[in-house]
Parts: sequence; C-alpha cells; structure tokens
Amino acid sequence: MKSSLTAKAPRLIQCATPWSMSNFPSAKHEWSMERKVKAVKAAGFDGFAGIPDEKIAGLCQQLGLKLMGGMDGSNVAKAKKEMIRQRDLGAIYLNVQLLDHNSPLAKAAKTAVQLVKAGDEVGVKVHLETHRDTSTETPEKYEEIARLYKKQTGKLMPTTWDHSHLAIVKHLVPSNYAERLLVWPKLIQHSNIFHLRPFNGQHCQVPVTNGKGKLTPEFLDYLAFVEELFVCWLRGPKSGGALWVVPEMGYSHGYYLSGQPHPWIDARAARIEYTGAWHRALKRSAKSK
Repeated sequence: MKSSLTAKAPRLIQCATPWSMSNFPSAKHEWSMERKVKAVKAAGFDGFAGIPDEKIAGLCQQLGLKLMGGMDGSNVAKAKKEMIRQRDLGAIYLNVQLLDHNSPLAKAAKTAVQLVKAGDEVGVKVHLETHRDTSTETPEKYEEIARLYKKQTGKLMPTTWDHSHLAIVKHLVPSNYAERLLVWPKLIQHSNIFHLRPFNGQHCQVPVTNGKGKLTPEFLDYLAFVEELFVCWLRGPKSGGALWVVPEMGYSHGYYLSGQPHPWIDARAARIEYTGAWHRALKRSAKSK
C-alpha cells in the first residue's frame, strides 16, 4: 500500500526539448527527430517539449510521452489557430513568449489577457514566459504586466518561470538566488510550467557536469535554488496536481559554450538531480504541515 504522502503528492513531469539535442552526437551526424523523441523516452523523461507536428505527436503517443507545446504570442489570431492545431495533437500546456522587448507594457498586458482567454476558449493552458527580448525581460516589466493583467481580469497571470533570464539581469550571487527570485510566491504557485535552466548571476546557462561525470559547483548552487522553488510551489494550491518542468539546456543562441559537455548530456544529468530535489521538497512540505 502506498503511503499517504505518495498517494496524495502532486507529480513532477519532466519534459526534454529537442533543442538540447541539436548537433548531437555531432553536427555532421545529428540525430533524426524520430531518434530524438525515442531518446527522450529512453532517458527517463516523462514528456517532450517543443512545437509538435503530426509525426512528433504520433511518436509521443506511441511511446507514452506527454506533450508540451509552445508558440510566439505576437499575433493573437494566429496564436489561437496554432493553439487549436497543437491541442489536436495532444498538447494542453503551451508556453508563449510575449511580444518584444520594446512593446508598451499596457499593450503587453492586454495581449496576455487575450492569449490566455483564447487558450481557455479552445481548451489549452497558456503560460507567458519570463524571457529576455520579450515584454517580460526584467522583473520590473514582468511585475507591471502581471499587475495590469490582474487589474483587467481579477486573476493571476499564468507564467512560465524561467528564472535564468531574471538572474543575470539582477547580477545575482548564489547566496541570494531564492531571496531575490522567489518574491512572487503567489504567481509562482499559480504556474504549472518551469523552465529549469541552470544559471548563475553572469551566465544564463551553466554546465551541469564537468565533462567527467561530476556535478559542477555552479550547478550545485543552482540545484539548491530549485529545491526552494519546488518548496515554494508546493506551499500553494498545486493546481492540476502536477508541475511541468523542462531541464532547459540549449545548444544555440550562445547558450552553449565550446568546451562544455553537450547540452543533451547535461539535460539528462539535470533530470536526475531535479527528481531528487523534488522528493526532498515533498518531504519538507509534508513536515511543515
């Protein structure tokens, strides 16, 4: 018989992104998308995070993988059509990037309201991502958009939390990751999507391993933050009974630096460590009740 903790505990759903597998095992011999999806399953992930097509969706269904979708949020009408397309492929949770870095915040908030409403109308759960070069690129911009969203709807704005972008904006050090990045507890608890990219205050993506199978000091600092993030979420309503996370190790756009382990190697290692942090957070939450 399962313990009461196990029976009632919300689930952590970890999704891998094919972005982690770009140029893997090499640029010349990069895996096909079919092989990438199969590798996601073989590595122990629960789902696939990306912009799905029929082939990807079919493979996920065949392999028993959950599907997380996403899109650009610049045009609400186009986004709604894409929501329907991805919904029909099996994606319910959708990550959306909101407009541009120089978009007026009032416009961004209005667009966020429209995007979430469109998602509700077609049966998907839209989350707006905290991300550089979008309307949510700084904590101050994000807070104002979230404030305007609540003013217009009376509700909290569903957010995909990628704290890596905010951490480098704020020039953080490990001792104050949680202090500076968990200042929106209700909004964090209202979310069902986290992008867990390891960061420090100077780099948006730090390596998980040192190339010899050992965890890096920078990742261990970040992992302590992840556990606090999980505890914060578990103190909330635990909407939907599951938290969807992506070990967001990316290859392109300067995230990956030559000399580091390939992002796919590190994404697999991160998955294991996040599972451990989740179980520790569950125990801490149970003790605090």
